[in-house]
Amino acid sequence: MSSLTPLANFADLRYLLRQLPAIDGNAVAAARAREAVLLKPAGALGRLEQIASWLAGWQGRHPPRIEHTAIFVFAGNHGVADQGVSAYPATVTAAMVESFEAGGAAINQLARIAGAELHVVPLRLDRPTHDFTLQPAMDEAACVAALNTGLTAPDDALDVLAVGEMGIGNTTVAAALATALFAEAGEHPDPAQWVGAGTGVDATGMAQKSAVISRALARHEAVLGDPLEVLRHFGGFELAAILGAIVAGRLRRTPVVLDGFVATAAAAVLQRLRPDALDHCLAGHVSAERGHRRLLAELGLRPLLDLDLRLGEGTGAALALGLLRAAAACHSGMATFAEAGVAASPNKGA
Repeated sequence: MSSLTPLANFADLRYLLRQLPAIDGNAVAAARAREAVLLKPAGALGRLEQIASWLAGWQGRHPPRIEHTAIFVFAGNHGVADQGVSAYPATVTAAMVESFEAGGAAINQLARIAGAELHVVPLRLDRPTHDFTLQPAMDEAACVAALNTGLTAPDDALDVLAVGEMGIGNTTVAAALATALFAEAGEHPDPAQWVGAGTGVDATGMAQKSAVISRALARHEAVLGDPLEVLRHFGGFELAAILGAIVAGRLRRTPVVLDGFVATAAAAVLQRLRPDALDHCLAGHVSAERGHRRLLAELGLRPLLDLDLRLGEGTGAALALGLLRAAAACHSGMATFAEAGVAASPNKGA
């Protein structure tokens, strides 16, 4: 059960972001001290060692535990889909949600393998956002309602939270967000560097996506300096919910694993509001979607996996959970040099 109080407006979120807890330095120090005496050469487990101390720090305890994990897949529909930006109609979103609920999608299999609960959260699928080429995608009340869905969805007992999405048209939305958030002052924003194939559109389809985003950027140019207004004007219900869930993770000291381009675009709004707001997040993977690698670089996030995935659904984050489990298991379960009766500084000439 969630203990977090829903937001009333954007001002509440801005205030909340000033209260974010920092990493637990004592837990990090304890993890690093144990790593130094484990039965292996220093640094031999590479990023697994870094992950173990990161987990300990954000869970605020040592050793870290991964016993209760969950993947939240938020689903929403987008008015901009009417502009022909996807290879599939918007009705596919609801059909995929039904598949998730029936256990027949890729994420169901990967969540089971990862030992994670799967929660599918549809948001107003019968009432898509407005077409952002004509008006803001959401008003503040609708955007805050979606934020609250994500903020209050995860319970307080999670050891790790993973976030993913489903929504026809949402790679266009993610590209629009990225373009708007990282536009250089005084320069004309170029969506082409962020636009990818999404559900499988060809070069003509990608050009259409870029043109649609350019029209929206021209219409909403006045809001480009405010990340929350960028989310409201260009975003979607599922992206706002992902943002809310990421904030919930930080407030509860729950490490968060991000899925692909869309989830990362939602996270980028937070980073632009507060540069350290994603310190409790890991990028589960880098997808085949063109803008994802560039966006991760902008955010300073190094992905754990690179498998050319572009499905969404939380699939890359689910796969990455296995690496977090491996890191925690090695950190907690390995013997120390002393326990194994091995000299900590073996003869280097042997």
